[in-house]
Amino acid sequence: MDEDFWLIRRMKQGDEQAIEDFVRKYYPVILRYCRIHIQDPGYAEDMTQETFARFFRTLPQYQHYGKAANYLYVIAGNCCRDHCKKHQELPLEDLPETAEDTLEDRMDVRLALAKLPKEFRETAVLFFIQGLTQTQIAKILGIGVPLVKYRIKRARTLLAAILETEE
Repeated sequence: MDEDFWLIRRMKQGDEQAIEDFVRKYYPVILRYCRIHIQDPGYAEDMTQETFARFFRTLPQYQHYGKAANYLYVIAGNCCRDHCKKHQELPLEDLPETAEDTLEDRMDVRLALAKLPKEFRETAVLFFIQGLTQTQIAKILGIGVPLVKYRIKRARTLLAAILETEE
């Protein structure tokens, strides 16, 4: 059994420390995911909190079949989509900054991602930005691994073409 199994088991028994450990473990990655999809950092944090609220509301019925992170990504994706529909925003990014990135590079990637069709954009964000495996992406999106591989390959090709034409 994995660490998540034991955490969830303890959470279902009402262990407050297990709940705190679970949130501490997954909050940063879910917040990062939400910030990629929602431009406003405040709303991204709200959607992250909503993700955990929805998870804990359904905790008694939750069946652990693998990584809890996959289930959290599904919930976070739904929260972000609901938010964007409600506010009629284009979901996308406040991409995380790294020291070696320049502002111009981040803007180019952000604009290129925004131009991708939705199914390729979602897969690209999960693979290139979040660093998830193809199997994890398949579970989150509810599709097969071969389709994930195709979408990653196609997203890579489209991004290269978009970035090349913008130079």
